[in-house]
Amino acid sequence: MRLWLIRHGAAEAYQRHDAERQLTAQGRQQVVLAAKLLQAVTFDRVLSSPYVRARQTAELLCATLAHQGTIEIVPWLTPEDDVREVTRKLDGYPVDNLLIVAHQPLLGTLVSWLTDASRQHVVPMNTASIACLEGDFIGAGTMQLRSLQHVEQ
Repeated sequence: MRLWLIRHGAAEAYQRHDAERQLTAQGRQQVVLAAKLLQAVTFDRVLSSPYVRARQTAELLCATLAHQGTIEIVPWLTPEDDVREVTRKLDGYPVDNLLIVAHQPLLGTLVSWLTDASRQHVVPMNTASIACLEGDFIGAGTMQLRSLQHVEQ
């Protein structure tokens, strides 16, 4: 199984409600560039954070890739969610290629947790960065980081 993690594109400066921040023009451009890096991949499922900037990233990414499936909005992919709980939830998605669109520090901590069973060091992921992890199943320390790609800022 391959787990693809993408951080949302660049978003508006902090708003009163962080969840409502939208992608900027630069952020949309970053997402299109990230999609080019994923052209050869067919995703079985796409999961997104409920935050506006993540949903916009997932929608633009899927439209650019002509992804035929739906985007599943899940409440447990917000910036401060616990990676142990996220790991338990992800175990219910037995697919070959799963795409997750979310935020830092969650994604960087998730990479560390799934590859090293550690939450001590957060893997740096810029806006629209893509990490690909591979393993037989999703669990602490069970996956290998296959690639980490950053788009031009």
